[in-house]
Amino acid sequence: MARRRGFFAELQHQARLAEQRQRTAQRQHDAAVRRAEQAQRAAERARLAAERASEADRRRLEREAAAAHVAAMQAEVDQLNHDIADRYETIDGLLAATLEVDDYVDLELLRARVEHPPFHRQDLLNPIPEPLPIPDPPLPVRQEPEAVKAVFGRKQKEAAAAAAVEEQYARDYWEWHAANETLPARRAAQSEQHAAAEDARLAELAKEQALYQAECERREREVRVQNEELDGLITGLAYGTPEAVQEYVSIVLANSVYPEGFNVSHTATFEPSTAELTMNVVVPGPDEIPTTKNYRYVKASDEIAEAQLPQKDIKDRYAGIVNNVALRSLHEVFEADRRGIIRSIALEVATDTINPATGRPIHVPLAAVSVDRDTFLDLDLSAVVPAATLAHLGAVVSKNPVGLSPVSGAGVRQV
Repeated sequence: MARRRGFFAELQHQARLAEQRQRTAQRQHDAAVRRAEQAQRAAERARLAAERASEADRRRLEREAAAAHVAAMQAEVDQLNHDIADRYETIDGLLAATLEVDDYVDLELLRARVEHPPFHRQDLLNPIPEPLPIPDPPLPVRQEPEAVKAVFGRKQKEAAAAAAVEEQYARDYWEWHAANETLPARRAAQSEQHAAAEDARLAELAKEQALYQAECERREREVRVQNEELDGLITGLAYGTPEAVQEYVSIVLANSVYPEGFNVSHTATFEPSTAELTMNVVVPGPDEIPTTKNYRYVKASDEIAEAQLPQKDIKDRYAGIVNNVALRSLHEVFEADRRGIIRSIALEVATDTINPATGRPIHVPLAAVSVDRDTFLDLDLSAVVPAATLAHLGAVVSKNPVGLSPVSGAGVRQV
């Protein structure tokens, strides 16, 4: 019975995939930066050399450029060969890779914690500053009349100057008086404007705080629900309930991230009456595994040629994949089950691919094995030959997995 990954298993799986993608992207970025810098330096050297070159120098530089092109193509070949060798090493080491880590999953580490972002309207938290008070208008000052220098008509001019001063003072006084008359109203209006602005701030603050509080409560509710589900999983696992065991196995196997582009999926069901886990593992089909032996540069055609692996090597590598994935899956589950809830595992390794004869999707069982916990844990997987180990465990393995020859499962409990 197929099962989708549970919530916690999917969290683990996506986290591992994200880490894997980030590492790969960083490596590709670093390599691209190095290539770009090298090309830029080479182009600059060539430009400077060309500017200084005579005709004889140009012919020499052309020869050097041709040699540099050959060297660049050979460097690309070397990189391609390094990449394919590295990929084969990773594929061939599927079992060894999991022996270097502890597959146990501490479920408490999956407990969620609420992380609230800071309130985004900090500008609303502080009261609007009180406006500076409108000052009292200064009292008018009576100015002294200007001195009269004339000799004739002096008295009349002094009287006119004194009258002008009085008139100006009278105007200043009544302006001052009028300003004083409007002062209370202006101050009241200023106060009302500030109060209205402060009320608007408080109303906006209350609205934004209510939204923020609602978001916080939603986050807290989601975390509470998630942790309640985790508590249920932990409790169920303590009692060995089928759902909890299956979910825990799903989490363990979700942690088992295979090489990029090598997709492996697992499903499992647990029977508490026999304490046996029935597990199905789907591996990539043979058409998804690289078959390149190496690359070489052909100078005559200025092309990079690709050589294919012999058919025996292709068959041996794919058979090794099936064997390694089978033992890896058994090891990861038994090692992670520290309580010993699972006493035995009935395992099938298969592939979902396209039948080359019919063009239709097919499910092809490639290996089947049933093994109890004590027998499997007695193995030293760091020193075994996987094919021999599966034979020792009484497994049924396809005689030609790359040819999609299915196993019958004879002698092994059906999974």
